[in-house]
Order: sequence, then structure tokens, then C-alpha cells
Amino acid sequence: MKAVFLLLVCVTVCAVLGVCEGGNLRRNFYEKSCPLAEEIVQNVTWKHTSTNPILPAKFLRMHFHDCFVRGCEGSILLNSIANSKAEKDAIPNLSLTGFDVINDIKAQLETKCPGVVSCADILALATRDSVSFQFQNKKPIWEVLTGRRDGRVSLETEALANLPSPFSNFTTLQRSFVSQGLNIHDLVVLSGGHTIGLGHCNLFSNRLYNFTGKGDQDPSLDPTYAAFLKTKCKNLADTSTVEMDPKSSRNFDADYFVALNQKKGLFQSDAALLTNKGASKIVNELVTSTSFFKEFGQSMKKMGAIGVLTGKLGEIRKKCSVIN
Repeated sequence: MKAVFLLLVCVTVCAVLGVCEGGNLRRNFYEKSCPLAEEIVQNVTWKHTSTNPILPAKFLRMHFHDCFVRGCEGSILLNSIANSKAEKDAIPNLSLTGFDVINDIKAQLETKCPGVVSCADILALATRDSVSFQFQNKKPIWEVLTGRRDGRVSLETEALANLPSPFSNFTTLQRSFVSQGLNIHDLVVLSGGHTIGLGHCNLFSNRLYNFTGKGDQDPSLDPTYAAFLKTKCKNLADTSTVEMDPKSSRNFDADYFVALNQKKGLFQSDAALLTNKGASKIVNELVTSTSFFKEFGQSMKKMGAIGVLTGKLGEIRKKCSVIN
């Protein structure tokens, strides 16, 4: 009876975390099988980031979108096949870029250690390394545990169903994060990723021109900031881009939270963080970079473990864009 009980516990944990077979992620997973794996990922990532300063924002978004659909198992990297659209072709993912960098890293790893390093681990490591590139001594601001394996399924419909929308209110955002095993603290902290990168006008211009369907402006948006945004976004259909952090969209810092308190959150989902007492309190705790970096690292590590495949689950793709 005890053995049956333990089996049921294992099955339950496996269903939630995807880690029952093969154990959890760990440090230096490739220490013996491919000792230079993390160094190769880092070097190739830094080479691309040095000429493409928006790559860190792109990778953060790609990693987030991967983990929120089937877990962090690289399904965002797969191409569509006949009669089946993949996640990357879902509307929220059409603006993602950086797939060529992942492919470059994978090609170099396959030359050095064929069939060893997963695409899911490459994405997790490259995201961390690209963000860390700008810091003194390029010191990483969060730890990436490795040992992920790659999934074999990628569906457009699942991306549409699981990815949070920039139009979401707080209740919807909280529900989305809780479904992934993340809490309100993680929601606020990870929203801080919007401190770098650009946003498309059509994803927030309703706040400028037609917030309640009556041609009005969102009253929670700072009027001066709204007037500035109108000079960049001429109408509801405009797809131009603006900085998500109005002060420093290429610097990974805590300015996002400072701007948020000034009612300068770009998306409705940003402004929504101030509509909940608990979330608003967390925003105030993250206005210094020291606090933000510490908490961001912990939440990224937590997010990076969502639904991972380990052990004999999944596969190690030879090419990140197609299953073996």
C-alpha cells in the first residue's frame, strides 16, 4: 500500500512539473558530456548581442513565450508543418526574432558535441547571457540550471490560449501566472522585463484613442506621456514601435517600476499592476536595481523550471526548428 501511495505521489508531481523521470534540472549538467557547452552559448550570444542591442529583449520574450506554452521545452523554436501551424506563427509571436541566433549556437554545439545540448537549454542560457552582456564584467544576474530536453509538439492554438495579452486586466494576468505555478510576486517581478525593448502601437493605442469605446483616453495614463505617445502612434491601426521604458529601453534596470508609479506603464497589462494592493506594494519594493535584480533572478529561475522535460522525456533536437 505504501509503494502504491508513493507511486501516485510521483505521478502527480510528474504531471505538474514534468520532472519525475530523470530528476530535476541542475548546475553544470553538461560538465562531462559537453564541457564547453555553456561557454559556446555565451560566446555566440555575446557576439550577436554586440551588434544587435535589442536581442536581450527579444530573447526574454521568446523564453517567456516558450515557458508559458507546454513549459520550457523549446516548442517556440519549431517551424510549422503541413496542416499544423506552430507556436511561432501565432499572432502574439509573429514579431519574435532571434531564431537565427539560436540556430547558430546549435550548429556550433552540434559540431562540438553532437546530439547532447537541448534547444530548450540553449534558449534559457542565451536569454540570461544576452541580458547580462551590458553589465560590468558581464556578470550573470541569474542562475540557469540545465538538463532540459526538447518537446516534439508545437501548436498555434496553444499559444493563443496560454500567452497573456497586453490588454489583460489584473485578474486575467494573475490567473495566467497561477496556472503556470507562479504567484503575484513573480507576475510583478517578471513584468519588469519590459524595462528593455519596444512595443507596437496597436497593442496599446486603444488607451490613447478609444479606451472604453467612446473615443476617450485611459485616465490611468499620465496625460503628458499620453500626448507624447500620440506623436508616435497616429491612430488605432498604427504598428509603429516605441520604447517600453521611456527612459532607458536598452538598459536593464529598475526604471520600469519608477515609470509605472508615474503612470507611464505602456500596456494595459502594465498599468493593471497598480490596480491590486498587493501587486502595487511589490512595485514599490522594486524601484531600486539592487532589489529588482535579486528578485528577477529568483523569478526567472522559477519560470525556467516550468513543465521541463528531463531524463528520457522528449528528445535532443539536431536542429532547433524541426523534430528529429
